[in-house]
Amino acid sequence: MSPSMSPALTPDWLIDQFQRLERDPETLRGDHDLNPEMGILDDLTPAAVLVPLVHREAQVTTLFTQRTSHLAHHAGQISFPGGHSDPVDNSPEDTALRETEEEVGLHRRHIRVIGRLDPYITRTGFSVIPVVGLVTPPFDIEPDDNEVADVFEVPLSFLMDPSNHQRHKREINGIRRDFYAMPFEDRFIWGATAGMIKNLYDVLVGDGPDPNFQRDFQGIRPSQGRG
Repeated sequence: MSPSMSPALTPDWLIDQFQRLERDPETLRGDHDLNPEMGILDDLTPAAVLVPLVHREAQVTTLFTQRTSHLAHHAGQISFPGGHSDPVDNSPEDTALRETEEEVGLHRRHIRVIGRLDPYITRTGFSVIPVVGLVTPPFDIEPDDNEVADVFEVPLSFLMDPSNHQRHKREINGIRRDFYAMPFEDRFIWGATAGMIKNLYDVLVGDGPDPNFQRDFQGIRPSQGRG
């Protein structure tokens, strides 16, 4: 099913899709989706992110942050709000909502959690639970200037259109690594964030992970400042 053929991408349809979802608890998504030879580390650090789907009047959008350029890890990259789990967190949902408040200033009272995606395993040793939430405007944001350079939204319909999904490659420590990318205007969404969007696509309109995905594109590179 394509987004244009579904009645979809409305809040009620999204809620219904997640209520119907039968997720295999053993399924792990991650950087290994496009790199089957990549091993999974034994000692993974638990983390969670919020996939914020904003109920705008015209259409549902997806909220992203762009990290500041001075951070030690993933500087300048585009991501979902989130981070590693703290002892005060009772669940991945708690982690995702707490981190969203801390990073973006978006209070949890505006967010209705509707489900989870599969755990996403990064090559750096994190097991990230993507928590999907519907965000109801109006709401205020107060980004943490130390961590967040910008907050912006992308139409969900754009992200759910497979013609906007690309496969890129780069060399890391002498080894080729492939990754998803979904450039939008002047934003380069890639890596784990794009991989989680691909998981969302698979849940809503797709057919599951495809290690043979071959829509190569040789445009903007992560090293050019958008991540």
